[in-house]
Formats: sequence, C-alpha cells, structure tokens
Amino acid sequence: MHQAIRTGASYIGSMTTPPTAHDPCHSSEPLVGFSQCHLGILSKLQAFEKLPALQSAAAQARTIATETLALFQHAVYEHHADEERELFPAVLLSAGRGREAEEVQAMAQRLTAEHRQIEAMWKKLEPAVKAVAKSQSVDLDLAAVEKLVHAYSSHARFEEDHFLPLAETILGRDGNHMEALGMSLHLRHTPQPVGYI
Repeated sequence: MHQAIRTGASYIGSMTTPPTAHDPCHSSEPLVGFSQCHLGILSKLQAFEKLPALQSAAAQARTIATETLALFQHAVYEHHADEERELFPAVLLSAGRGREAEEVQAMAQRLTAEHRQIEAMWKKLEPAVKAVAKSQSVDLDLAAVEKLVHAYSSHARFEEDHFLPLAETILGRDGNHMEALGMSLHLRHTPQPVGYI
C-alpha cells in the first residue's frame, strides 16, 4: 500500500502539480483514490495510536535499567562482600571440627565462586544496560540476561536451602557468636566519622 500522508510544503505543493500514476490520492478512478487515501491515513493513525504505550514501555525500560545498575552497585556487590568477609568466616570459625567444618568450607567456596561468576556475567551486560538507562539504541542480549537471572536464582536458592539453615544452627549454639556477627555487619555499614586535622 502506498503511503498517503503528506506534510508541510510537500503536501501543499502537490495541490498545484499534476497527479502521477503512483499517487493513490490522485488515482485515475477518483472514488477508488479517496478510499486508498483513507486506508493509508488510517494505517498511520493506527500506528500512532500505539505511541503512548510504546512511550510507557520505553520509560519503564529506562527505569528498570537504572534500578538494576543501582542494584548491583549498592546491593549485590555489598551483599557478596558481607557474606565473604563476615558471614562465611564467622560460621566457619564457630563450626565443629571435622565433617561440619569441611561442609561449611565447601559451601562457602561454592558460594564465593558463584559470586564471581554472577559478577562476571553482569560486567558483560552492564554497558548495554547503561545505554538503555540513557535511552540509547542498543541490542540487549536476552539470553545473557536470562542466564544471569537463572544463575542468581539458583545461587540464592542453594544458600537459602542449605547454607543459611546450617549457619543458623552453628551460630545459634552460642548467642555471643550470633551477636558478634551482627556487630561486625553493623560496623561495616556504619559511616566512619571524619577526623579533624
């Protein structure tokens, strides 16, 4: 179907120029030409009708991209550091010798390795996500996004189902150990006072 919408000077100019065989608005059959014009106009208006939804989707994409960037910068990396510097060592220190300590060590090593894998996946996606946040045109790798989400879901599920229950059992044997972990985490996240010179 030929496009039937013209704007500005080109449309005004067409009023004074002879019709062409390729112009559906000036068909040799006038009534058919009018119908073809209607079809062309309506097809463009139907596309225009989708514009608000597309704008909404674009705005949502920018919001999600911005929030995901902040998530990794302020939450994911910090969460990984809390576990590796505070949680894992505290549980290992409180674990009984032998099999229990070995189990804790193996889980901590697995979870730490998964942290690095997830962070590496994110690093590959981060430039494209930054582009989306700035409304720039970019091809965001859907398979890579799904792989990252799946990896983190599996990681969190293993930790929730296996490591954290074991950690609660081990640290719960001595209330001081649980309190010590809480204090360590608190101190890690407490802003340090600026000293006077």
